[in-house]
Amino acid sequence: MQSLCSQQIPCGSELARDSGLKYTENMPEKMEIPMNAAIDVLQSTHPHINRDRLWQSLMDLAQLGATVKGGVCRLALTDLDRQARDLFVQWTQAAGCTVSIDGVGNIFARRPGRNPNLPPVMTGSHIDTQPTGGKFDGCFGVLSGLEVLRTLNDLNIETEAPLEVVVWTNEEGSRFAPCMMGSGVFAEKFTLEETLAKTDAEGISVGQALNAIGYAGPRPVSGHPVGAYFEAHIEQGPILEDEGKTIGVVMGALGQKWFDLTLRGVEAHAGPTPMHLRKDALVGASIIVGAVNRAALGHQPHACGTVGCLQAYPGSRNVIPGEVRMTLDFRHLEPARLDSMIAEVKQVIVDTCRQHGLTFDLKPTADFPPLYFDQGCVDAVRGAAQGLGLSHLDIVSGAGHDAIFLAELGPAGMIFVPCEGGISHNEIENAAPDDLAAGCAVLLRAMLAASQAIAEGRMAA
Repeated sequence: MQSLCSQQIPCGSELARDSGLKYTENMPEKMEIPMNAAIDVLQSTHPHINRDRLWQSLMDLAQLGATVKGGVCRLALTDLDRQARDLFVQWTQAAGCTVSIDGVGNIFARRPGRNPNLPPVMTGSHIDTQPTGGKFDGCFGVLSGLEVLRTLNDLNIETEAPLEVVVWTNEEGSRFAPCMMGSGVFAEKFTLEETLAKTDAEGISVGQALNAIGYAGPRPVSGHPVGAYFEAHIEQGPILEDEGKTIGVVMGALGQKWFDLTLRGVEAHAGPTPMHLRKDALVGASIIVGAVNRAALGHQPHACGTVGCLQAYPGSRNVIPGEVRMTLDFRHLEPARLDSMIAEVKQVIVDTCRQHGLTFDLKPTADFPPLYFDQGCVDAVRGAAQGLGLSHLDIVSGAGHDAIFLAELGPAGMIFVPCEGGISHNEIENAAPDDLAAGCAVLLRAMLAASQAIAEGRMAA
């Protein structure tokens, strides 16, 4: 995979160079990539981004909450999160941005464009982590946006539309539920009042935590125009690495439905109670785990089914479990197939409980519909990868991302880069500097394309 900092990157078309003509090679008619003379210079004579600067920013941020195993533990709205936010604000202000903070703590760093009346082209992600998180999940999306702004500053290039880099509050949901909290409030999926009242395991509310770290801002949380939104992210899966591709052109995101399931039987002594008279909740749970797996395998492609948590009570080695609490996670790109998976497992739950003398309680906890990203944004990402000569693959996101909520406010798209072994949400999470640089270069081109498209009325919020 080629380095984007040690060599010049071909523009892909001589037509655009020194002519002011639009560069449209290999691009669908709907979303061409127009280039003015300044952008032609950027594409033909300059490295697109500073790979080493991007990498160093990632490593500097990773020091805040660094773990002994090489990962990061920086939960949302903790003092470590405050330090990371302060660093982002410092960096973006040094890059000439105006910084504003809204009522749920989302941070917006704005670089002005030629036309302040145009809606901004936005990018961003999150900087909170899992308890045993890595250096790149979310942070790459935020800092690649920062690197785009720094590169444009280096080359004295002004965009038509304003650009914004955003840090979204509590994407992970590790400390406060639900996940994707900040972008959800921004997109009016959650109200500010109910969000500020959410509490962590120690009873501290989101509102209290925001005030404690000084990030309860005055900016209104919603009602802001979105010209376009792009999010760069590590894939968090093994497909790009397995296929030997540098860029994932994200077509959409799997729908997700989550449930909490409680099975109730009868606690009894493990010795005197004969097998045929038991009401063993854990035996029932094991059957349901298998059913979840079979349902996902039976609805390929793009189907996933997971039992992520399972606790048996009372948890004694010589007591038959009388209760099991477990989580069910179903994902698919097609709504009908997603519903079919769930219906199959629900039937197994009913049959299993009847056969084993159990009762159950099934409670839905999350429902995210499948999403296809805006075709113009998808084309912009694909065209950027083509123009840079980068290998790329159309891909679907299996995870939730802030871009999913932003897609309801305006055109949105995502850029994936490989992560080592497909491993994420893990302290050993890793990504190659050249791949990160490639993703950032694609982000730069896509944002420039969107800015020009908005100015010319070819992309409407």
